[in-house]
Amino acid sequence: MSLDGKKIAIFIDNIYEDLEFWYPKIRMTEEGAEVTVIGAKVGTYSGKHGIPGKSDVSVTEAKAKDFDALIIPGGYSPDHMRRTPAMVEFVKRMHNEGKVVAAICHAGWLLASAGIIKGKKLTSFYSIKDDLVNAGANWVDEEVVVDDNIVTSRNPGDLPAFCQAIISQLS
Repeated sequence: MSLDGKKIAIFIDNIYEDLEFWYPKIRMTEEGAEVTVIGAKVGTYSGKHGIPGKSDVSVTEAKAKDFDALIIPGGYSPDHMRRTPAMVEFVKRMHNEGKVVAAICHAGWLLASAGIIKGKKLTSFYSIKDDLVNAGANWVDEEVVVDDNIVTSRNPGDLPAFCQAIISQLS
């Protein structure tokens, strides 16, 4: 398994896009990674389509130094996540430590709030393009974009390429 020994954090909050949370969580686990679900607090969160997900730890308990990568699902959960300063700081710390930061769909909002996208090439769901461009990103319409340690994709249809890019970055 290509990710044996790797530790991956995945964020969760209410109204997450169910596929964008579960698909990467399962794929990374299949590849041998230890996946930890991090929320603003420990508890159960509801997906956009009603599938519940539970956080293993709160973001205040988690330490960026303990992880090799962070995956941020989309839906409308990134808007909730960026209201939690500790989640924004966790993203910034992961990026500054050179760890993989992977964001899909609306998760680019959290990257913008963390101030890590100026001058970076990335993609997202098209409706937040202006937000990302205004934060200094070079936005493109591609299924997956890798710029240094940042991996981005547009929507659930991009999940195979998104997960493959994360795995490649960590292998």
